[in-house]
Formats: sequence, C-alpha cells, structure tokens
Amino acid sequence: MDEDVERLKRRTPLLEYLRHNNWAARPVGRFEYVGLCPLHKESQPSFYVNVRKDVFYCHGCGQGGDLIRFVQLSRGLSFRQSVASLDPEIAPEADHSAVLEEAAAFYQQQLDRCPEALDYLRRRGVHDPALIRELGIGYAPGGTLRRYLTAQGHPFDLLLRLGLINTRGADALYQRIVFPLQQGEHIVNIYGRSIGTAFAHRFLPGGKGGLYAWEKVRNCSEVVLVEGLFDYAVLRQAGFSNVTCSLGTHLNDIQFRQLCEGERTVYLTFDVDRNQSGQRAAEQLAHRLGVHGISARRVLLPEGHDPNSFFVQGGDLHQFQALLEAAQL
Repeated sequence: MDEDVERLKRRTPLLEYLRHNNWAARPVGRFEYVGLCPLHKESQPSFYVNVRKDVFYCHGCGQGGDLIRFVQLSRGLSFRQSVASLDPEIAPEADHSAVLEEAAAFYQQQLDRCPEALDYLRRRGVHDPALIRELGIGYAPGGTLRRYLTAQGHPFDLLLRLGLINTRGADALYQRIVFPLQQGEHIVNIYGRSIGTAFAHRFLPGGKGGLYAWEKVRNCSEVVLVEGLFDYAVLRQAGFSNVTCSLGTHLNDIQFRQLCEGERTVYLTFDVDRNQSGQRAAEQLAHRLGVHGISARRVLLPEGHDPNSFFVQGGDLHQFQALLEAAQL
C-alpha cells in the first residue's frame, strides 16, 4: 500500500489539489506559495506550500504535512479513509484488515468486563491469562461494536460489507467468545462461539484463511491437527506446542497445501462422535495426505470426546501423549 500512496501523491500534487478546491495563493520564492489557511479562519496569509517537497505548513495553526495529512485535517478522516477518498481503488483490503483488527481489539477489551464470558471459558477448560492474551480471545456482548467502530470513523457500509453488522445495524456477533483468525500479519476473519442458545459456530463472510497459527508449527516434523479452536487452546495450555487447527473437518486448498509442505507426520485428532463423521473425515484426509507422501495417523480419543472435552473431564498431558503414541496409521 505504501507504494500506491506514493504514486497517488505524485499523481496529485498538493498545490494542484488545493487550487482545485479553490485555494488562492501567490508565489513567495522559487518553490513556495502562500495563502489563507483552509484549516482555520485568519485575516493574514500564513499557510505555505513547498512544491519541491510537496508539503504544507501553517504558521497560524501549526499544522503541517503532505496531501494525505491535509485531507485528514480538512475532512476529519482517518489516514485510510483519506487515501480511499482520493483513490477508492487503492486500499479496500487494507481497510478491511484495519477494521477487523480494531474489532478484535474491542472484543478483547470486553472479555474482562463480562463475568459470564470468563465463566464460559473456565467451563471449557481455558483459564491461562497469558494464552488468552496470546490468542487474542475476546467477547462480543452485542449492541456496542457498531457505535465504537463508527466513532473511529469507519463507515456503516464498510461494517456491513465485512459482516460485522447486519442490515438493521445490529452487531452480527452477539454473546459469543471470539477468536481472530490471522493470515500472515493480518486478521482475515473472526470466529464466534455462542455462549447462549444461538447456533454454536459463526464466521464473518469470506474465507477462513490457512491453518490456525500455522507459522508456529510449519517447521515441526510432527504436527497435531484438531478441528476446533477450543481443542487447540486446551492442548496449547497443556503444554503441546506443535498444534494447529483446521476450523472444521474439511480443509480448504490453502490448508491442505500447508500440511503437504516438506516431510512430516500429521496426527489427525478429530472428534469421536456417535455418527462417526469426524473419524470418516480423518480417514479421508489421511488417504489424501498419504497420496502426497505425508504420513498421517488417526488419534482415537474415547468415544464421545474431542480434545477439549478430554481435558475438561480430567485428561492430562501424559494421557494425551499416550493417545498420540497409540495413533493408527
């Protein structure tokens, strides 16, 4: 985006932009122009533009900067909004990531304020404050996000497009524990797990990205793959560092390619449910990985359990390690 912004400023010199917006100025030297400040009322010109450096400075109000900074000050916009107002094609993705990051930070702030959310985490076996901070776990109480984000200058239409609010303006994530999903440095989606009676799982529109926390394990020779984020959290909390999560039993193309990078053994730790859907998915995935030269082993938890419930009901690191050692080809 930085290169795009520099091209934008070269394409639209500051003096040209100001004159297009009816700023009257006279030259004062080889590279400078002066006129009345567009940012505050004054009777004597004190607003200078240096065309060689393409910047402004007002000796009256003390404001200065480049074209983007002028648009920010004159129109009351954020940096990204200012860029988008000058060229809407430049930064929609950056805008999206920035809004999702602010939403995730807001949700994190809410967690400690909501005893019911902390109680839910404890009941799901997640209680380590350092891990909760590391994973960015938060809480969406509902009814407050739209007001917060619009106060930060993010337009209603953008929040609607991202799925953070619905057409009525209500928060899409309501009474949910939330996990931000990252790809590289950026948040690409937010997962919400209901603590009430609403449908359990919810993602914002768009893809879920790659495997959860893949960068931490991509160089591991053995990787434990789980279905859900609470499975991931309890295993990390128990001391397993080589864990990743597919956010469901069906891997997208990005996730499958990640598992096939290099030589490794993948321990498929899917739910052992009554209808056997988790184990059938594990069998199919093991076969697909084998075709690509990846060793896959199916971890057989006790019937009716997933890794989260295994630990919640008293399982520990040594018992889970024994399950890994007994995993089937």
